[in-house]
Amino acid sequence: MRIIIFGCGIVGRSLLELLKVRKKELNISYGLAPKILGVVDSKGFAINTEGLNIDEILRIKDLGRSVGEMENYGKKGAFELEILENIEFDLLIDMTPTNIVNGEPALSLIKRAFSLKLNVITTNKGPLALAMPLLLELAKHNNVSFRFSGTVGGGTPLLDFAKKCLMGDKILAIRGILNGTTNYILTEMEKGKEFSEALREAQVKGFAEADPSLDIDGIDSASKLVILANWILGKKITLKDVKVQGIRDIRVKDLEDAKKKGKTIKLIASVNGEAKVEAETIPKDSNLAVSGSLNAVSFISQYAGEETIIGRGAGGKETASSVIRDMIEIRGLMG
Repeated sequence: MRIIIFGCGIVGRSLLELLKVRKKELNISYGLAPKILGVVDSKGFAINTEGLNIDEILRIKDLGRSVGEMENYGKKGAFELEILENIEFDLLIDMTPTNIVNGEPALSLIKRAFSLKLNVITTNKGPLALAMPLLLELAKHNNVSFRFSGTVGGGTPLLDFAKKCLMGDKILAIRGILNGTTNYILTEMEKGKEFSEALREAQVKGFAEADPSLDIDGIDSASKLVILANWILGKKITLKDVKVQGIRDIRVKDLEDAKKKGKTIKLIASVNGEAKVEAETIPKDSNLAVSGSLNAVSFISQYAGEETIIGRGAGGKETASSVIRDMIEIRGLMG
């Protein structure tokens, strides 16, 4: 499988490390023998149609430098999408930063890949939140595979669980905690910490960005809900169709009052007709009353009832493992 990778941050490097460590296992167990033909980062790119050396890529990135500085194969500056037309490869992996405003540059990148009849894996929620119905249609039209397990749940197989394990049933609704940052903040506030203090702790621990708006305003959860709704329920919605309210207005007293009643407050993303994200007061013994930075999603189906999957929603190696899961699936479809 010949691959070009866009984005070489934490997840990108984690993917390369896992491909290196698991090389023999992936080949023996799944017939997966990936060859990295190109890597693109924010300052340059490296291309070798014979395959780049993973150790050399990791060495350059560990030094804080661009792959564009790789000897013989690197080139500094922006990558032009037209270059893709001159390279024969099978799979484009997009791990560029999320842009929830217009989805770029990933949205244009994915569209171009589809037009060239290339399979695509992305961990980027932006294009899916803004244009998922269109992208699914384009992938189908061009008869290529499009996978995005890492966009929801990180290493926890939320999408695969619902799509495959419950395929004999009919899923009617989805409810869940899709953002570990807000769950951590609410958990700490339940212990008596003010919102600002809990947020600072989340930032120190690496759960929240310097600008935490996407998390605490519910946009990240809403983006993931769009993906679940389209992929699992067959909805044709985008981010603008989701009613969103974050946790900025939640106070310690609100959590204390809920606790006295045997309840807690969680930021819940749900779709059952209406798609929405809002803070809800739920029973302490609810399947969704998980603490810390955990995610939890309940699928309510017609025959099996409610089934919940719980796990970590982020992390470099966790998300990279989901990319490998998608690679294995695409490899199987390629024959």
